[in-house]
Amino acid sequence: MKQKVSVPFMLLGILFNVCLIAANLLETKVIQVCGITVTAGLLVFPVSYIINDCIAEVWGFRKARLIIWSGFAMNFFVVMLGLAAVALPAAPFWEGEEHFNFVFGMAPRIVVASLAAFLVGSFLNAYVMSKMKLASGGRHFSLRAILSTVVGETADSLIFFPVAFGGIIAWQELLLMMCIQIILKSMYEVVILPVTIRVVGLIKRIDGSDVYDEGISYKVWKISDI
Repeated sequence: MKQKVSVPFMLLGILFNVCLIAANLLETKVIQVCGITVTAGLLVFPVSYIINDCIAEVWGFRKARLIIWSGFAMNFFVVMLGLAAVALPAAPFWEGEEHFNFVFGMAPRIVVASLAAFLVGSFLNAYVMSKMKLASGGRHFSLRAILSTVVGETADSLIFFPVAFGGIIAWQELLLMMCIQIILKSMYEVVILPVTIRVVGLIKRIDGSDVYDEGISYKVWKISDI
């Protein structure tokens, strides 16, 4: 039987990929709001977890797995293009070389940290969402969305910051940044939860899908199983 995807699934998948790529680029700027220091990626990265929740809730873990791997592939593709562009010689009259290289010339450890943290965090988010839906019989969506995000965001920060900045930033400062990122990203989920609930309800009505992951494989590499 030929596999098909719906328009809502396709649109959420596109938005998921865009958010991940934008977050990676925005991570190059460190901002300070009300005395709190965070990366600008905080503006958009939590949206990817909200989309992950929506996909896992409506279409199940298998579709979430497909989107997570597509996000990884597109992120990797953009990073490689950026590094290739940095390696190419600039025109002698162009004055933006230093700034361009700063944004796109990410150090290998930053690339590894970002991609590894994304994969682990996203899959844990989808896994917790899927398992809790089965255990609760589809009830308590708000609790499932919040807890899955906390687990995913915590794993993401625990991987990204030590790998990316270990030995560069003092460990005390690093731990503080990790805790702030986890708290703020989780708060983001709570604040926007009413919107998430309405979006999920709307998609379920339009798409007619509400998958329960009974008897599926949670192996992360089984992309063909959709």
